[in-house]
Amino acid sequence: MTTNATASRGTAFLLLTLASLLWAGNWVLGRALRDAFEPVALNLWRWLVAALALAPFALPRLRPHWAAVRRSGGLLLLLSFLGVALFQSLVYAGLRTTTAVNAVLLNSSTPAFMLLCSWVIERERGTRRQVAGMLISLAGILVILARGDPTNLARLEFHSGDALILLAMLMWGLYSVLLKRRPTELDGIAFLFVLSLIGVALLLPAAALEAWRSPPRWPGAEGLAAVLYVGLAASVAAFICWNRGVQVVGANAAGFTVHLLPAFGTLLAIAFLDESFRPFHALGIATILVGVVVATRNPTSRASP
Repeated sequence: MTTNATASRGTAFLLLTLASLLWAGNWVLGRALRDAFEPVALNLWRWLVAALALAPFALPRLRPHWAAVRRSGGLLLLLSFLGVALFQSLVYAGLRTTTAVNAVLLNSSTPAFMLLCSWVIERERGTRRQVAGMLISLAGILVILARGDPTNLARLEFHSGDALILLAMLMWGLYSVLLKRRPTELDGIAFLFVLSLIGVALLLPAAALEAWRSPPRWPGAEGLAAVLYVGLAASVAAFICWNRGVQVVGANAAGFTVHLLPAFGTLLAIAFLDESFRPFHALGIATILVGVVVATRNPTSRASP
């Protein structure tokens, strides 16, 4: 690879890492807010905040490219349905009835779903290096979940929300693979704004039905601050980072960086929930990082004469 290509790839992985960090906060808040918001309502507020924040920057960028938006309308609708409306609603719904530990474990199945979706849609097979990296990272996650004692894994309990989390991971795999087909005329901000706007339109009927069945509650100052976080950091910033990273390195390689999410989640829990840092945390996080490096590092190519 040339120096420029190497730098571009390195920047892409930094963006993907930042996306995982921001999403780790979203998962923690999603669990914390389970009694303050209904799942679809929280997702609607998230993307409404994102759309409003993006609008001043995105609308001028969209004006010259309305033809591309109309031409790719079906694909944009599908991407918004999978990645905006359906994925996070399923996650928030799952976090109501499953534990954070189970959700993190199931979230780690994302690379496997991405490999499957890449093979089904693009006929792209995972490399041995990617499979090896995935297994190493999963081992690190299991170290954290077992808290250093393998017998603890046998005592993990699974709940009804686990199926929703798994279904969400499949939706995210489809979204990430289909990102390859996004209209190239739209930059990251314009593209995310269109997805946000479509997502809000898709979520409104479901949120109205949800509100009719369960009248919404005023969340208070902490709830509003959390909504701003999931709308600005976990939606706008994280999705721009993720979309750009996937565009550069591809869905398969990008998928392995989600193994950083449980590592970041552990660190956030220690920082904000006063949990202690144990040796097994260090071992698990180090193993996860090794797996990500193995899966995403390009083999050293021969220098041309």
